[in-house]
Amino acid sequence: MIIALRSAVFAPIAVPSPPVIGTPVVLASPGSRPSGKSLVLSGAPSRIGPVLLVGIPNSFVS
Repeated sequence: MIIALRSAVFAPIAVPSPPVIGTPVVLASPGSRPSGKSLVLSGAPSRIGPVLLVGIPNSFVS
C-alpha cells in the first residue's frame, strides 16, 4: 500500500518535469519563438493540473 501511495504522489510531480526543461529550450530556439510560445502556453494546464491534484488531497493530511 505504501508503494502505491508513493507512486501516486511521485507521478504528478514527475510528469511536469520535462516541460520545465523544455520551455526555455523552445523559447530560446531561433526562428521558432512565435510557434513555440503558443505551444508553451497551451501546455501550461498540464503543469498546473498535477500541482492541484497533489495539493488538494495533501491539505486533508494532518
